[in-house]
Amino acid sequence: MMSEVLKMDEIDKKIIELVQANPSLTHTQIAEKVNRSQPTVGMRIRRLEEQGVLQFQAGINFKAAEMYFARVELKTSNPDKIYDIVRICPFLLNAFRLSGTTDMSIMMAGFTLEDIDKIVNIHLRSNPDVIKVTIDLITDIMKDLILAFDFNFSKCDCKLNDHCWKAQ
Repeated sequence: MMSEVLKMDEIDKKIIELVQANPSLTHTQIAEKVNRSQPTVGMRIRRLEEQGVLQFQAGINFKAAEMYFARVELKTSNPDKIYDIVRICPFLLNAFRLSGTTDMSIMMAGFTLEDIDKIVNIHLRSNPDVIKVTIDLITDIMKDLILAFDFNFSKCDCKLNDHCWKAQ
């Protein structure tokens, strides 16, 4: 089904698999492994990128980073307002809308457990649009997890200056 929606064949899947395993492979190296010409591989990679299926993202490997991670589950009356908060706080890495007993999940990081608690208290628990907050600390990450991390702490108005300075 995924292949029909994304219009991918086995060669496209193999190219993605190779790039995921080793993003530094050249088109020539990939072409050798999938038994196609280098221009064909280049064209396929370009098409996959244009479709948004294949993306290259520089970021921090959170499996290797010396930070604390948490998943925050929320029940909120206004998910769009919470998305706005996630967009400006560098420690709130990503948010997901959910169906079920909670309607939003946020991945977050902090330099200390105290940072996580303060960020959740300031941005979420004190927010009138948030009805319920549950935090689960992530104790291990099985595979490499590369995510962009915004080091521009000046755009967040959470007043955690005593904590945010560590990353500046």
